[in-house]
Amino acid sequence: MKVQKAATEAGVTREGLIIPRLPGTKQEAEKILALAPAAERKQAMSFAASKATATSEELGQYRFIHFATHGFLDSLNPELSGVVLSLVDEQGTPQNGFLRANEIYNLKLPADLVVLSACQTGLGKEIRGEGLVGLTRGFMYAGAARVVVSLWSVDDEATSELMSRFYSRMIRDGSPAAAALRTAQIEMLKQSQWQAPYFWAAFVLQGDWK
Repeated sequence: MKVQKAATEAGVTREGLIIPRLPGTKQEAEKILALAPAAERKQAMSFAASKATATSEELGQYRFIHFATHGFLDSLNPELSGVVLSLVDEQGTPQNGFLRANEIYNLKLPADLVVLSACQTGLGKEIRGEGLVGLTRGFMYAGAARVVVSLWSVDDEATSELMSRFYSRMIRDGSPAAAALRTAQIEMLKQSQWQAPYFWAAFVLQGDWK
C-alpha cells in the first residue's frame, strides 16, 4: 500500500489556484496506514509527497495507491487536470507539485486500486471518439484495474471518515473494493452526523467491480 499526503499552506500558486490546508488528510492517511502490515506499506507525507515520488517506478509494486490531497479540474483542457502534491522541497524552494492527467498516462502503475481522495477527481470532458478524458482514464491507461474518484467538492472530515471505513472493509474484512465502498457509504448514511449524501455519495468506483 502506498499512501501519499500533500500538506500545503493556504495560498495562491503561480497557476492561480487557491490551495487551503486539509487537516483531515493526515488523520486519513494514518488510519489507512495502520490497517496495512508494516512490511507492505509506505507513506509519503509533507515534502516526501512530491511529484518525483508519485512518478517513480517504485509505485508500481503496491496493490493500493492512495492520494489524499487537492484535485483540480481543467474543463477546457481535461488532460491538464490533476492532483496537487508538495509545492516546495525540504529547503522551502518552490517545485512543480502538479501531477497532471497527461503525465499519468505515461506511468506504469499496475495497481489493483488507485484512490483519489480529493475534489472532483472523477470529472472530465467528453471528446467525440475518445470518451471521457480525465484522471480516471489516465490511471486506467497507466495500468490500474480500479480507480475511486469523486464527482463533486468533498468535505475534508467526512472524506477522512469514509476512507477509513472503506479501507477497513477491504483490508480487515477482505471485501472487494466495490462492496467495501458501498458498505462504508451505508455506514455513513446511518449516522446522523454524516446522513446527507453530500458527505459520502461523491465517491464512485470505476473499472473492474469484482
